[in-house]
Amino acid sequence: MISMLLPPWFVGILTFATMFVALLFWFTAMLPGILLKLLPVYGLQRLASRYCVWIARNWVASNQLIYRVLHDVASPVAYGEVEFNASLDPARSYLLLSNHQSWADILILFDVFHAKTPFLRFFLKRDLLWVPIIGLVCWAMDFPFMTRKSSAADRETTRKACAVYRHDPVTVVNFLEGTRFTEAKRLSKRSPYQRLLRPKTGGLAYSLDAMGEQFAGVLDVTVCYQPTERNLLWSWLCGEQGHVRVVVDLIPVPAELLHGDYDRDPGYRERCQTWVNGLWQRKDARLEALRRRPVLPAQTPAHL
Repeated sequence: MISMLLPPWFVGILTFATMFVALLFWFTAMLPGILLKLLPVYGLQRLASRYCVWIARNWVASNQLIYRVLHDVASPVAYGEVEFNASLDPARSYLLLSNHQSWADILILFDVFHAKTPFLRFFLKRDLLWVPIIGLVCWAMDFPFMTRKSSAADRETTRKACAVYRHDPVTVVNFLEGTRFTEAKRLSKRSPYQRLLRPKTGGLAYSLDAMGEQFAGVLDVTVCYQPTERNLLWSWLCGEQGHVRVVVDLIPVPAELLHGDYDRDPGYRERCQTWVNGLWQRKDARLEALRRRPVLPAQTPAHL
C-alpha cells in the first residue's frame, strides 16, 4: 500500500535511500573478499571472487524485498509483463544481448535473471572502475572494463575475462549499442532503427571467439518501458514503471561466428554484422509492438 499512499517523488527518494543503505551493508560484508582478491595468489583470488558473487546475490535478493515493500510488488518486473521464451539452467553459461535505455536496465536484468542463470557480468566502460563502491565491487567480481578506444586492448580484456569465466558458469551481458538510447543520439548517429542505436559487434565477436562453445545459447532480451516525461531511472524508482515489459528469447549461438578474427578478417566481421543487424531489426519491431500493446486498466498503477 505504500506506493499508493505516498506521492511518486517521495517513493523515489525512499527507494533510492533504502537501496543505498542496503548497498553499503552488503559492500561492508564484501570487504573481506575484496581484500583477499588483492593477494597475488590465483586460487585465493578465485575464492574471493566467488565469495563476492555470493554477497552480490544477497544484494539482489535484498533489493527484491525493497521493491516488495515500497512498490507493493514482489520485484520491479513481477507486476510488469515478463515473457520467457526459454528454459534456463543456472549451471550453464549464457551470452546476454539487450537494448539499453537507462541505468534501471541493469537493476531490472539482475532481478529478472536472479537464480535463473549464473550471476550477470557486464562489459563496462573503464571510467566506471573509479566510481566509488561500484567500481571496486565490479572489479572484485571480474567484470571486464573496456577502453572503447583500442580494439586490441579491448580484445585482450575480453580474452582475460573469458579465461576466468571458464572456471565457473557466467552470464556475460553486452549492451551492443554501447551507450544508453536517446532520440537525440539516434538522430545524431543516423541510426536506421526507430527504437535502437546502431549495434557495435566487436565485443560480441571477442566473447564468441574466447568462449563461444561454453555458451548454452544467446539470451536475446528486449526491455520496453512505459512512456514517461521523467528520467527513466527516476520514473522506475518512483514505482511508475509497473508495466515495464521484458521479453527473453533463447537462441542458438551461430556456429559460423564461434571463431574468427574480427579485426583482420573482413568476411568474419561481415558475418557478425549481418547476424547482429538481423537481430536488431527484429528487436526494433518488437519494441514498437510492445509500446503499442495496451495496458490492462485493472493493472494500471495508481500514480500513472
